[in-house]
Amino acid sequence: MSTLTTSLGDSAIMLRRNFRHTVRNPVTVFQAVLFPIVMMFMFVYVFGGAFDVGGGRYVDYAVPGLLVMALGYGLGPTAAAVNGDMTKGVINRFKVMDVSHGAVLSGHVVSTTARGLIADAAIIGVGFAMGFRPHGSALDWVAAIGVMALLGFALSWLTVAMGLAAKTVESAGMATVPLIMLPFLSSAFVPADKMGPGIRQFAEYQPFTPIIETLRALLSGGHASTTQAVAAVAWCVGLGLLGYVWAVSTFRKRA
Repeated sequence: MSTLTTSLGDSAIMLRRNFRHTVRNPVTVFQAVLFPIVMMFMFVYVFGGAFDVGGGRYVDYAVPGLLVMALGYGLGPTAAAVNGDMTKGVINRFKVMDVSHGAVLSGHVVSTTARGLIADAAIIGVGFAMGFRPHGSALDWVAAIGVMALLGFALSWLTVAMGLAAKTVESAGMATVPLIMLPFLSSAFVPADKMGPGIRQFAEYQPFTPIIETLRALLSGGHASTTQAVAAVAWCVGLGLLGYVWAVSTFRKRA
């Protein structure tokens, strides 16, 4: 059996293991899938009327930001799970079983990305029930899904790296808080030009704003700014490469 086939087989086993852990943990399911829906109800029905988004319906404005936020809410359990594998001796058992090292990491990355996309599908479904009416074409939707998958993949690698670098399970979960909080300081729920000095500039130049604005343009059927789209892809690729290099180097030192 080739090395590639063995690695793919090991990755499939790790992926199945991680999905089983997710299904058996109600807290993870709530945090990754249900809590973003709770946030959606809160922002659209409770706070939505207080925000000026240029005359459009607030649910149409908020959904792209909520899609990005949904990708972040499932990161904490992944970081904790990765750290638990390292600190509880699970990795040593895998080494004895001759499981591919790459499969251990990729299993967490793929399962986290898939979990985030499931949460995004739930957000879109609930959004339609709440009046969300996108006007993007089929090609726009394909591009939007691609952006979400790329961002989810990048954040997953960064989360795995944080989990590997943390000293304890608790600190691993806390390390992902900035990734969860940054969308709040972006154009997710209110246009950046409506914000006060300082916060406005931060919102304009932080990673999530161009990603959210690109998704918003694609789903609305409008023309996505080339500058915003390039910045969105560049941020995703940059974060993904940072997470991958950091995760692999840390794993080699600790495993």
